[in-house]
Amino acid sequence: MSGGHSTYTPKTRIGRWFDARLPLPRMVHDQFIAYPVPRNLNYAYSFGGFLSMMLAAQIVTGVVLAMHYAADTTSAFNSVDKIMRDVNSGWLLRYLHSNGASFFFIAVYIHMSRGLYYGSYKAPRELLWVLGCTNLLLMMATAFMGYVLPWGQMSFWGATVITGFFSAIPLVGDWVQQLLLGGFAVDNPTLNRFFALHYLLPFMLTGVVILHIWALHIAGQTNPAGIDVKSKTDVVDFTPHATIKDIFGAVVFVTVFAYFVFYVPNYLGHPDNYTAADPLKTPAHIVPEWYFLPFYAILRAVTFNIGPIDSKLGGVLAMFGAIAVLFFVPWLDTSKVRSAVYRPWYKRFFWLFVANALFLGWLGSKPAEGWYIPAMQVSTLYYFAFFLVVMPLLGVVETPRRLPNSISEAILEKGKE
Repeated sequence: MSGGHSTYTPKTRIGRWFDARLPLPRMVHDQFIAYPVPRNLNYAYSFGGFLSMMLAAQIVTGVVLAMHYAADTTSAFNSVDKIMRDVNSGWLLRYLHSNGASFFFIAVYIHMSRGLYYGSYKAPRELLWVLGCTNLLLMMATAFMGYVLPWGQMSFWGATVITGFFSAIPLVGDWVQQLLLGGFAVDNPTLNRFFALHYLLPFMLTGVVILHIWALHIAGQTNPAGIDVKSKTDVVDFTPHATIKDIFGAVVFVTVFAYFVFYVPNYLGHPDNYTAADPLKTPAHIVPEWYFLPFYAILRAVTFNIGPIDSKLGGVLAMFGAIAVLFFVPWLDTSKVRSAVYRPWYKRFFWLFVANALFLGWLGSKPAEGWYIPAMQVSTLYYFAFFLVVMPLLGVVETPRRLPNSISEAILEKGKE
């Protein structure tokens, strides 16, 4: 799908001169206009474009906010307040940035769920998936450090709790924790380091995103049927067919985003973060941002487990393991069929996994007491079992439905249903 002779023809002398020396317009034409995509793509495939849009918005708003932010523990909280009150449209910039982070994660979780459902990680797209998981890891690091910057109560204590878990790593734990903090406790050096890294990491993320898109255009786009392109009748040009669909989806996505920005801008945040950080006053219930809650629940599920392994170390290993296991999905799934559309049992286990992930997120917002602890442990067990047990075994025992001979045939079969 990525090969073929270019159909781009410069129409002016300047265009021909530029094309002979730096064929950037040709690349844009070949990769984003005439690029062939499967004709059966649905709106779930639009979220990759939404992510690029949100990344650009986060970088632009973040750079402007950084011009007015003071990375100092004595003035960070007040500088955020000044942005909200005194900077022209500062309130809008901050709400776009803070809610943009939430919608960034909404889009990436849907994007990865689509990949899991339609088997977008299978050969020859293993590296495409690994680069996507790397993007997730960079996003999480960027968001965690950004959450600390307002220097509110939840920012301070969230950083204190999460960085404290690094001390559980054998031999190098204390060194890693002190390297992150710049000392023995969350203080001014910590804020300076987190601000510097929060500013730097989005540009690193942009580089990996470019590699991710490059890998996509080399391997070619997958499709809901999980079938390879067989002929020209299976594909359409990216523009206008996919472009119009993506633009309509983006309008809907931005409309929902705008509703949160203008009507409920603090709905996805925590009220304690509107109180200045106080090292002498611990919040009643310390929680991270909502998009970290499933992994926070996994951490606590193992931390509160009674067993031969040190519970604190076990929690750290489980939390990072929940992310690390995603990198190995292309090799854990042994089925030769890509799409869950033709895998009846995998489809059931997948939707159970989605429900379990949402349940883990809800549990992560609850106190670690009573029945919440065993519920976290059972949900954590299924999270890992889905990747380490269900995926390998289903590829051996599951009988998939008959695959259509082509994408065009899959579209006709769907039309008859």
